[in-house]
Amino acid sequence: MKILIVDDNNTNLRLLTGMVQKLRDCSPIPFSSPADALAAMPDLEFDVALIDYMMPVYNGVEFLTEMLHFEKYSGVPVIFITADHEMTTRMDALNAGAIDFLTKPVDFYEFKARVQNIAALAEAQRRHAESLSGGQMQGSDALRDQECEIIQRITLAAGYKDPQAAQQRMRVAAYSEVIARAAGLPEAFCRDIRLAAALFDNATALASDTSLLKRGKMTEADFRRRTNAGDADAASSSLLQLAAEIGRTYRERFDGQGYPNRLKGTAIPEAGRIVAIASSFDALISERQFKQAWPFEKAADYVRGKARSHFDPALIAAFEAALEDIRAIAFAETVPMGIAAA
Repeated sequence: MKILIVDDNNTNLRLLTGMVQKLRDCSPIPFSSPADALAAMPDLEFDVALIDYMMPVYNGVEFLTEMLHFEKYSGVPVIFITADHEMTTRMDALNAGAIDFLTKPVDFYEFKARVQNIAALAEAQRRHAESLSGGQMQGSDALRDQECEIIQRITLAAGYKDPQAAQQRMRVAAYSEVIARAAGLPEAFCRDIRLAAALFDNATALASDTSLLKRGKMTEADFRRRTNAGDADAASSSLLQLAAEIGRTYRERFDGQGYPNRLKGTAIPEAGRIVAIASSFDALISERQFKQAWPFEKAADYVRGKARSHFDPALIAAFEAALEDIRAIAFAETVPMGIAAA
């Protein structure tokens, strides 16, 4: 695994280079000048990029913008290194296309965990793309294992940016599984929806989306950007395709008044209808910057009352039947991904 490092401070560059050399199967490609790194493109070959935020000539965002003019780097995971703790700086980094950020002084153990996870994610995606282009059967165990690994590592990367939001996704995924099971759906689907629903609001997996950490109420533009994000990047395969389908459709409403496509009734895929219930319920019982958490029973009553308008009434019946399992998930200290159950 080749890791590009761009940092104008030679001390920091040596430090980061040494950290990369300590990682298994990783080799650094260091540059002290962002202009020199750009001049070497597109002949440079690397799988992950570590970019300092504050640099002369090109700052980190400007460097990344120039780098992405080369199509071959469009899918490369990018980590920004910054001494700035300001949210606006992090928003700029994420909005530019970064998947993660590390704060100076960089702790080696944090560096190792994050970079190894993202490097492994890049490798898993590469293997998955090769498997699909090689014409392997979509339902093969190998492809499913690759998809599980991709989803797990995407979720870990998202958790680095916002641990609270990561636990929200885990709860929504777990609610979706128990609702699907209470609805009498096949066990394989129940397991799959728990995995895929972990990406319900970030279905591209690697899309840079500032709305993930946005404070205050989401605008419709925020929701539309999220909802449509998964289409281009999701592979045409079972779990990732299901994740993209959920991302496209969980904001639809049973009465056809949702978005982005105003689908109605059973025209909304079943997974989207289930995650609509699970995500709405969790949003109600969760504290946000702009609202207090609702009591469990009040939130459950609200969701029940939206049968036929917002939600599929048959799935609301399943929600009701699964309510004690949902209560246990809601009040659990942490909720695991469910990969082991796959």
